[in-house]
Amino acid sequence: MRFTRRSVLAGVTGAAAFGQSAGAAPLRLAVAGLVHGHAGGFLHQVRARADVELVGVSEAKPDVLASYGTRFRIPDDRRFRSLGDMLAKTRPEAIAAFGSTFDHPAVVEAAAAARLPVMMEKPLAVSREHAERIRKAAAAGGISVIVNYETTWYRSHGLLYELIHHRKAAGEIRKMVAMDGHEGPKEIGTGSEFFEWLTDPVKNGAGALFDFGCYGANLMTWMMDNQRPAAVTARTLRIKPAIYPRVDDEATILLDYPNAQGIVQASWNWPFSRKDFEVYGVTGYANAYGGNTLRTRMKEEKAETAQELPELPAQERDSVSYLAAIARGALKPGGLSSLENNLIVTEILVAARESARTGKTVPL
Repeated sequence: MRFTRRSVLAGVTGAAAFGQSAGAAPLRLAVAGLVHGHAGGFLHQVRARADVELVGVSEAKPDVLASYGTRFRIPDDRRFRSLGDMLAKTRPEAIAAFGSTFDHPAVVEAAAAARLPVMMEKPLAVSREHAERIRKAAAAGGISVIVNYETTWYRSHGLLYELIHHRKAAGEIRKMVAMDGHEGPKEIGTGSEFFEWLTDPVKNGAGALFDFGCYGANLMTWMMDNQRPAAVTARTLRIKPAIYPRVDDEATILLDYPNAQGIVQASWNWPFSRKDFEVYGVTGYANAYGGNTLRTRMKEEKAETAQELPELPAQERDSVSYLAAIARGALKPGGLSSLENNLIVTEILVAARESARTGKTVPL
């Protein structure tokens, strides 16, 4: 968990931030797939760093490969149409995957065969079968599998976890509420290559239910020490069928724990983008609004307080630093990014999809 390392790593930057000695060669990084809309932001981060070298990108769609190649000035000899060809010719130290969620098992299996750690964009998988393929491949190859969520790097979530989980400042957890989403993929101008699979129930698993429901499931599993909920109930809507005829655009998931409830509100209908998380205990609460605001109130306090947010450890401030630290052996995956957490997230999402389909609560 992140706070167990903070005192040791606070203020560490640059190459030392992920465990490579001064003067060490940059981490050799390969990107598998480019149809995920988060690929651009990741490549911007990589370009800004001297301690990571982009040795190759692979993408089956030639127009997408050409577009990213031009945009990020990736040389022709580092552009590949297949993952296998890229791995054979570039010999990377780590892989970052930006294909569809449906593609994740194949990427992990290739990474495991090459004994390379792999990071993918959330969620882990579209089904339990795919999640099991990933688990088996990771175990067979002895590799780290990391699932990247924007919310993992929020300072607000870091302090919330410290207060609620470590300091027990609000007592035992009774309720958690996660509100994630935006106006909708089309409404915010998602690229065509991303929109195509994001609105495909096979390649994405569902619509908003998987796209944004995974955030709350991830955070709540983290807060509950990887405890599975006893049961999952979900309801979905298709409010904009003219835009999203094949998938839901509105979803609410209820997670039942022995002494707590979790409410996940995933939507492509929010009036604006949001990723907010509220945790209520017996004697207080901590509510995170985005990455930079945390408001708390404990039983002895008469008013809500805005907390000053400490910086996260250098290795855990962004996905590039985290992947690099794991690839070089400075960290082991844990917490929000771990395979253990995200296997449970998959169980929750699959159960939610089934509950929404049948109208019944699904026990885990």
